Amino acid sequence: MDFIVEGRAFAGGEFVECAIGIENGRISRIGKTIEPSGGCRRISAKHILPAGVDAHVHFRDPGLTHKEDFATGTMSAAFGGISCVLDMPNTKPPAVTTEALAEKIEIAKRKACVDFGIYAGASAVGNVEALAKKCTAFKLYMAESTGGLNVPDSEIEGICAKIAKTGKALSIHTEDEKTRKKFEEKNLEDHLKSRSNICEAEAVKRVAALAPKLKNEIHLAHISAKESIEYLKNKPKNLTAEVAPHHLFLNAGMDLRQYGKVNPPLRTKQDQSALWEALNLGIIDMLASDHAPHTIDEKEKEFNDAPSGMPGVETMYPLMLAASKVKRIEIARLANAISERPAQIFGFGERKGKIAVGYDADLIFVDFQNARKIKAEDLHSKCGWTAFEKFDAIFPESTMVRGKFVVENGSFVGAPGYGRYVSE
Repeated sequence: MDFIVEGRAFAGGEFVECAIGIENGRISRIGKTIEPSGGCRRISAKHILPAGVDAHVHFRDPGLTHKEDFATGTMSAAFGGISCVLDMPNTKPPAVTTEALAEKIEIAKRKACVDFGIYAGASAVGNVEALAKKCTAFKLYMAESTGGLNVPDSEIEGICAKIAKTGKALSIHTEDEKTRKKFEEKNLEDHLKSRSNICEAEAVKRVAALAPKLKNEIHLAHISAKESIEYLKNKPKNLTAEVAPHHLFLNAGMDLRQYGKVNPPLRTKQDQSALWEALNLGIIDMLASDHAPHTIDEKEKEFNDAPSGMPGVETMYPLMLAASKVKRIEIARLANAISERPAQIFGFGERKGKIAVGYDADLIFVDFQNARKIKAEDLHSKCGWTAFEKFDAIFPESTMVRGKFVVENGSFVGAPGYGRYVSE
């Protein structure tokens, strides 16, 4: 045995005082006490939780690495308690061919310090069958967004059907391109008008009707509108949904300027309340950061020209841990939404996402009394800013990935290349 971790661990749906034995990167035993053997290291922690799985990140690698890359992105993830990330396809070149996908996987293998998956872009030109042999999942854009990978409306259902035959999960950016209004935007309110609640809800309605015809997991990215939730209340079993922290904590009425520009847009306080309720009830299955960094110079362009997106992989779990402390979300629902459900939905739920014997030892150590304000200067993304400045957060003290510390007592101790591709 390599480690014995002792403390209050969230295992079996509740916190229990226990010891966790770790051997060869996996949890080998959980008990009230475990006697050490050989050179086994014993560690104490106040609270032990499953590390998070962030199934929606844009680490900008390759081609846009002035904003982020797999080294800085996965370091940020580790400091935020995330042990596994799934990276989106809208890079340069985009991951829509087997050659571009293979290159991206190799780059991540060299740089990542946490485990990772890679999306292939769903497009009319890609070889779906060949891509499915290498990718973790597919991503389809129904409307124009950063990267320009949106699929023509007439081809959406045909591409979904092709992907369904491969059995791979399909994440969909649900905005209706026909409903999107195109005009010069000057502020967040304009951006909301351009991509209205109905723009999202119409797309969600369409996918909800299509999903029962398909046999794979159909996943709705970054749900943000209260109207969309109505189509999720009785959704088919193969349809799941996520919400991003910026849609839970931020709204279009805040003074965020271009830094609050995201797709889909920040909405109203009423939408925020509806999203919190849907997440707590399990109508929205999971959390994902939609970490999409841009540089300060890029964000300081005129509003209409500034790119959409904000960083979030490092702040998602800490924001939600602080929210759990003040009872905005129960810890059991949080652990399920940030760890167990994303692992299940994207095909590796038999080895990641919870504290149980046989699972990867992906753990975070947390002191719920150690809350602090988020400061951009303390974060690790290349972009150098956050929309959550001065928000309350509880950052993990340590993050363990497959039985090895990547962050220990607040210091980075990981190494590029340690991260493993989850789809091999």
